[in-house]
Parts: sequence; structure tokens; C-alpha cells
Amino acid sequence: MIEIYASSRPQDGGKANEDAFFINRSPIPFAALCDGAGNAEESAKRALSYFEKLFNEAKRDDIERFSTWIQWVKLLDSSLLGGNQSTFIAIAVLEERYMGTCVGDSRVYWRDRDGKIRIITEDAVKYPLGSGKVEPFPIYLPCNRGDLLLLMSAGAWTPLNIPHLKKVINKTLFGHLSELPPAILDEAGKHGRADDMTVIAIKKTR
Repeated sequence: MIEIYASSRPQDGGKANEDAFFINRSPIPFAALCDGAGNAEESAKRALSYFEKLFNEAKRDDIERFSTWIQWVKLLDSSLLGGNQSTFIAIAVLEERYMGTCVGDSRVYWRDRDGKIRIITEDAVKYPLGSGKVEPFPIYLPCNRGDLLLLMSAGAWTPLNIPHLKKVINKTLFGHLSELPPAILDEAGKHGRADDMTVIAIKKTR
């Protein structure tokens, strides 16, 4: 069973949250996160709406090929050219593995069953959607029971290092997964929210 939960908050004094996310739990579970640049709430939502359409219209064999994800990202990039830009992360759960891509400076963290946390997207190229320069970063990971994936916008991950994340995860380890994203945002926003912040948590429970 795959559990997916998210939480998002606007920056202090912000009139709109320029982050956007989407969760799909069946038939193929996936989650996606966009972080718009500037006054870009609509660009993030537009990119996610377009991706949802592309994903839902694709055959499973296509989803399992990274060439399809590259094509999707190129289409999303073109759709935002000349307007506000956005980061993009999307991850699908395919049997015993995670597959997806990252564009821009949002991040994916992976916590394995032994409690080790690492940044999966540290080497991703930072050009966002709408730049015309995107280089989709491939994400291939095993999907083991007890492993945890965190998709985080820059506003959420920037105030936190890995020890901070580990501390929050350990505090909520025996609670419901839905408690983790807001707990991370509480920790990230302790000294104020300088940016919009979003966290998506994905976990295989059985």
C-alpha cells in the first residue's frame, strides 16, 4: 500500500501561494510539485494540470520509459515559454520502484529503512520550466516497505539541513504519515516563512 500526503503554506504576508501540488493515489500512484517563480501561482497550477493530462493519457509501457518523461518535460517547458517559470518534480510508483524526474531547485529526499537520509536531486540542473533550457533529471529508486520519499519546494528545504529533517521524521515516526508534512513545515517556518513552502511525503506501508 502506498500512502501520499502533502502540506503547503504561503510565505509570511503573501497573498497567494505560488507552490502547487497534485496527488493521485490510483490506479498508478503519483505525486507532483511545482514552485512558481515570481507572481507565478497560475504557472505552477497550469504545469500540473498539463502534466496530469499527459500522465493519465499515457500507457503504462510509456510511463516506464524515461524517454516519455523527457518528452513530457519538454512539452511543459514549451508551454511556459515567455511567461512565469516554475520548478517541477513528479514521481510515480511502479510496482517495486519509484520513477520520475526533477527540473529546477525543488528537492527529493529519500529515507531508507535504516534511517539514512540522502538528497536524490542534488545534481539536478537548476533551469526551471519555461526557461527553454530544461534538462530533466532522472529519478529511479527502489520502492521498499518502510522507505520514505519527501518532495520539497525550496521554501521548505532551504531552512532545514538533514539532521533537522531526521529529527522531525523521528518525532512523527510512529504516527500517521499525514502528520509529517505539516511537522516539517512547522520546523522550517520556526523563524518565519520567507518563501512559500510545500512538502509531499510518499511511503510504502505494505
